[in-house]
Amino acid sequence: MKRRRRSVDCLGIAIKKSVGQYRSWLAILAVWIACGLGANDVLMSRSRRGPEQALAEATPVPALISYIDTHTHFDEHDPQNTVAAVLRAVGRENAAKIYLQIPPFGVDDAMKYDAEIILPAARQYADNIGVLGGGGSLNPMIMQAVSTGDSGPDVRKQFKERAEGLIREGVSGFGEMAAEHFAGTTAYEYAPPDHPLYLLLADIAAQYGVPIDMHMEAVPQAMPLPVGLKSPPNAAQLHANNSAFERLLAHNPRAKIIWAHLGSDNTGFRTPESARQLLKAHSNLYMEIKCDPRAVGKNPVFADGRVKPEWLKLFQEFPDKFIIGSDQHYPEEDGPTRWQTVVTILNQLPASLRQRIGRENAEHVFSRPGARSARTEATDGVDQ
Repeated sequence: MKRRRRSVDCLGIAIKKSVGQYRSWLAILAVWIACGLGANDVLMSRSRRGPEQALAEATPVPALISYIDTHTHFDEHDPQNTVAAVLRAVGRENAAKIYLQIPPFGVDDAMKYDAEIILPAARQYADNIGVLGGGGSLNPMIMQAVSTGDSGPDVRKQFKERAEGLIREGVSGFGEMAAEHFAGTTAYEYAPPDHPLYLLLADIAAQYGVPIDMHMEAVPQAMPLPVGLKSPPNAAQLHANNSAFERLLAHNPRAKIIWAHLGSDNTGFRTPESARQLLKAHSNLYMEIKCDPRAVGKNPVFADGRVKPEWLKLFQEFPDKFIIGSDQHYPEEDGPTRWQTVVTILNQLPASLRQRIGRENAEHVFSRPGARSARTEATDGVDQ
């Protein structure tokens, strides 16, 4: 284990030393693109065969700016190798920071884990790696409360203690949490976004200045499971959640709520217009941009090699409300990568918008102005 850790340390040092070289190379690349010979043109030349195939064939192209990816996942069986893979990705992608999240596990999932499994390996690279937690503990507690109908004082006390414990351990936020999650990596899950434990989590997030990252398929009214999805394992009937989501957003306007996976829509109701209405009404709502080249879904942000005009218009109307959340898995799997697709989207944005969506908005979401530090909270009531 010591030899493994030493190799990761060496890798981290090497990557940090190479940042200047990457940025120099990127400056050259930016000029190349400005001259009409850039990577987007290469991708466009292949787009006749579809964006997924084009991205699969193309040489990896880094972001034109040093960006932040707020939503990724990792191999829980090998934390050290995960950290090494993320540090390599930081250089390859031109990423300033990559945030790792925990899948939203159910109550009975024997494979569930939480942030403790990756924090020790990631903590020494805090400039480049952040960790969100709760998917393996807070999320199952919410699902259990939905199932039993019990969200009484004892349950709330246990939930609050766990959430604050995660903060003390060093998580940057709570995620990935689920309100409507179709079966995939984890089982089908449903919880009302305005469930008492979600409202409590919003208060805790506001107190500590950290965001909640939520996975929720858009269901404006009760409806059958969309065609193309199977029941079981998914529910045959879906509960309406839009109004409940708005109640969560309104409950504590100081709580920063990230709605994950914009552009990866499975119900067909997560449209630019529906997003526009929510963003007008709730200043504490942020949206993560995702595009999976293997499973594009409905209402994608990226199609035929370009950012769709209706989404670009929305980004320009609300330039401070969107961030990058690729849902990439590290170490990377074979085939087209999610990070490359969102970086292609990012590279196509106007320069000022690219800077905000790629970097500045995420810095704001994960900043903690006025929040009490985890160390201060941990020492409350302790005699000095």
